[in-house]
Amino acid sequence: MMARYSASLFALFVVGASVGMAPSSAAAQQPTSGGQQWVMPRTPDGRPDLQGNWSNATITPIQRPAGLGPILTRDQVAAIEGEHEEFFADASAVSDPDREAPPVGGVFFGDALFDAASGGTGGYNFVYIDGGDRVAIFNDEPRSSIVTNPANGRIPSLTPEAIKRAAELTAFNRQFGEFDNPENRPLSDRCLMSFGSNAGPPMLPNYFYNNNYTIVQTADHIMIFTEMVHDVRIIRMGERVPLPEHIRPWMGDSWGHWEGDVLVVETTNLPPVQLNNHGYIYPGGSEDMRVIERFSRVDQNTINYEFTVIDPGTYTAEWGGEVPMKALDGLIYEYACHEGNYALPGILSGARYQERLEAENQR
Repeated sequence: MMARYSASLFALFVVGASVGMAPSSAAAQQPTSGGQQWVMPRTPDGRPDLQGNWSNATITPIQRPAGLGPILTRDQVAAIEGEHEEFFADASAVSDPDREAPPVGGVFFGDALFDAASGGTGGYNFVYIDGGDRVAIFNDEPRSSIVTNPANGRIPSLTPEAIKRAAELTAFNRQFGEFDNPENRPLSDRCLMSFGSNAGPPMLPNYFYNNNYTIVQTADHIMIFTEMVHDVRIIRMGERVPLPEHIRPWMGDSWGHWEGDVLVVETTNLPPVQLNNHGYIYPGGSEDMRVIERFSRVDQNTINYEFTVIDPGTYTAEWGGEVPMKALDGLIYEYACHEGNYALPGILSGARYQERLEAENQR
């Protein structure tokens, strides 16, 4: 039922995807649908009010697919969004009760394997997937990728140091079985951190579901609540007093300041175990990674989000990008990951059962 899902759209979906259509971001004041001028909402201390519920769900990929320029044409946008819509209509259709079991490891589209948490069990039907359905529009430009720096829209190559570090980690992990203990499973399996890099920084869509945020703001703190695994990031405002280097909380140590009407946030002390859990979003980073973020309220429904990743121990150059955060017309409910996490004990107990069977067969 998914045969019409082409290789080109598959590439867009698994590498990254797009945020909803953004209105014009020309200035702090602009016409609304009723013809009135939109006026920047401000907090009691006069700063732009970023509070509310937002989403960065999108089908614009993290990295630019081959053959595309940085800005998509109207026809390209229509083709990408139309094909995406057609695929999801097919993939969300009522399942045939007489169908064969899904293939081990996931579903194949041509020569490409797409898991979608299906494994060999049929886990998540696409009814449950909500990764976005629109190309990201940033400053009135339909973007072909979230990464805009470098100009080719691709994350720079890893340094020799990073390649060596990854090889050493792989060699270390080989002494353990994949299902030996909880520590061998990803942070997402253990309900410790967002899937992908939702909470960040950088805060990037996961192309799966729950790409939603709540921002709460005071004069000296800004809180960003991430729906996925209900991560809460606290940004302290004012003069920076850095944490000691050995203290590395989830999501790092974030400090913010205002440059005019733009919130600028710098984050250090990111834990490498979090950075190297992102997998399909971006390759990871070292303990020296620094992330600069910029939040700009550009209209009633849009915050422009920009980020720069600085990690000379991992990447051969700085890199970064842009994605709009759209106002979310709805509530964000608790993501009770730990409370409903039957998967992790199931994974481990299943592995122990297989070991018992193997031991019995060797008698």
